[in-house]
Amino acid sequence: MKKIFIIHGWTYTTDKWKEVVSLISAAGFEPVQLAVPGLTEASNKIWTLDDYIGWLYRQLENETDPIVVGHSNGGRIAIAFAARYPKKLGKLILVDSAGIYHNELPLRLKRFLFGTAAKFGKKITSSETARKILYKAAGEGDYKNADPLMKKTMANLISVDLTANLSRIECPTLIIWGKKDRATPLADGQIMNSAIKNSEIMVVDGAAHSPHFTHAKQVTERILQFIKS
Repeated sequence: MKKIFIIHGWTYTTDKWKEVVSLISAAGFEPVQLAVPGLTEASNKIWTLDDYIGWLYRQLENETDPIVVGHSNGGRIAIAFAARYPKKLGKLILVDSAGIYHNELPLRLKRFLFGTAAKFGKKITSSETARKILYKAAGEGDYKNADPLMKKTMANLISVDLTANLSRIECPTLIIWGKKDRATPLADGQIMNSAIKNSEIMVVDGAAHSPHFTHAKQVTERILQFIKS
């Protein structure tokens, strides 16, 4: 049974993947939900993107032409891995992937929160009101749930721009994007589609950052079609 490796985004539970996992299993494939260190797997260290590339390599080193699905931050890890090891993956599916560097105000605020605030802690965000304003402005609720190590991990990840890495990806790639995504805008998916050789893009009308949750059947059917082609 062919395995499909799933790298979730910045979340502490994979409960919302249940429908996608069920549909993949029903189609005769074996979905493997990877536990991402620091998120769905305990970790006592600060991670860099290179660390996550090494982690993913260890998950896949004994696999032949593995299929990888990466959502959001999971897509960021998958892109970096596929660029580092262009011959390793069989197929790649990116769902509203992170990895394109932005400098708009909300992103600058987010980098401030995950960088400066993580470094100086309570000295920067000692006021509950100030914290709420910063979180709302940055559009980032997950920061509140992150421990100090993962706050610094966040700072490491969002400071990396993977745009130049996209052209190094050689495996067939399916890019799936919610048309109404505000966290990683559709323009990011279009940049990836233009830069990644042998890639195609599916835009999901009415979906935001997680089309595989809100439009699970439609998205999974397209993933399965891509895998079988």
